[in-house]
Amino acid sequence: MEANPWRDRVRQEEELLEQLQTQVNAAAKRRAAALAEGVAELGSVYAVAKDLGKGWTTVDQAIKKHNGPTRKGPTTTP
Repeated sequence: MEANPWRDRVRQEEELLEQLQTQVNAAAKRRAAALAEGVAELGSVYAVAKDLGKGWTTVDQAIKKHNGPTRKGPTTTP
């Protein structure tokens, strides 16, 4: 059985990469929405980060990148 020509394989892999990137972007938006919901519940980015065991900048940047800026900064405590 003969393998597909390399051009076809490259095209197939590029299509797969495009599909995966679409899924990654959608997951990042859903994650940002969940993080923002955590901020609304716990009162601050810092509280969410602490609860998840992550740095507050990681949480803050994820929300800003995919969900707009947060309303409460890292020093706000409940």
